[in-house]
Amino acid sequence: MDPVRNPYAPGAGQRPPELAGRDRELQQFEIVLERVARGRPERSMVITGLRGVGKTVLLNTFKSMAMQRLWGTGKIEARPDQSIRRPVAAALHLAIRELAPRHRAPERIEEFLGVLKAFAMRDPSAAKGTSHWSPGIDVPASRGRADSGDLEIDLTELFVDAAGVATDLGVGIALFIDEMQDVQTPDVSALCAACHELSQSGGPLIVVGAGLPHLPSVLSASKSYSERLFRYARIDRLDREAADLALIAPAESEGVEFTQEALDALYEAADGYPYFVQAYGKVAWDLALRSPITADDIRVSAPEAEEELAVGFFGSRYERATPAERDYMHAMAAIGDEPVATAEVAEGLGRKPSSLSPARDSLIKKGLIYSAERGLIAFTVPHFGKFLRSQPA
Repeated sequence: MDPVRNPYAPGAGQRPPELAGRDRELQQFEIVLERVARGRPERSMVITGLRGVGKTVLLNTFKSMAMQRLWGTGKIEARPDQSIRRPVAAALHLAIRELAPRHRAPERIEEFLGVLKAFAMRDPSAAKGTSHWSPGIDVPASRGRADSGDLEIDLTELFVDAAGVATDLGVGIALFIDEMQDVQTPDVSALCAACHELSQSGGPLIVVGAGLPHLPSVLSASKSYSERLFRYARIDRLDREAADLALIAPAESEGVEFTQEALDALYEAADGYPYFVQAYGKVAWDLALRSPITADDIRVSAPEAEEELAVGFFGSRYERATPAERDYMHAMAAIGDEPVATAEVAEGLGRKPSSLSPARDSLIKKGLIYSAERGLIAFTVPHFGKFLRSQPA
């Protein structure tokens, strides 16, 4: 069939043509927006899940929902080697720029921008007397507000002032943080403290984070009250009905159908994971001769889809690991696909657990595995164990 009309979209953070199976999360965020708009106290929100389940897609959808309500929005992607000070400053700068044309007091905007500039330039990691950040803010940096150098103090003051600008307009500000598990430990503490202050004052600024399944434990280790600070939403694979809808709805818009046997085969292959659903659907469309797409089309196309996943989705991650880290992951895969005990991995390698700590910690930092709970580890990528068992050790 015509590949130009192919509706399926496997990609990093790329919204599928049909966002199936996420109605509950969308409704939850709608409630958050509505409560904040009415001045009701509301928690910030955190989405967690494995890679490929659509966290970034959902985060971007939330951002669009906030923008439709004329909120100020900004988004960052956390990196383990970078403080959030300047990325947050840049994101809030964008958010305020969205609000500024509707504000009746330009001096209020300038006052906040002065605080924002001072916050961004007060980076303790930068060489003394230097600043490489070019925020495009023409007003002079303020003094005595959000510029102490202590991120917890500064971020709290910045959030409070930003919320004040939003209050003037009767709207809110939403800061979206992708890969939130990679926020540095001191910065996580500062972020939680700032959100805690906002939750007490009722300021209309929320933080919406997305990260791997161990993100709640990262937040909890930083501030004990984080369990009550955020509204948590764990997303996983799609159920059969949602997975079928993700395939059927886009195809119907192009006048194409699937047989029931084809849908059965696709669900078995993709296992309900949104990225895999798009990947298998795309190749099946390209190789099918006509509508309806049949189970035979799936059998022919599945090997090509698996090859693309092996290179782009699994292989790119596998290549990032050192030989010692690969040995560790192969030992995990040999045990099974469920979370495995670190002691079992060590036993499989014939090593002491303590000697394997560097490899384990490095894999966690690279986002290839995560600590499911104390003493247990798991892959961050679904079906990664199956992929590794097909590779030479």
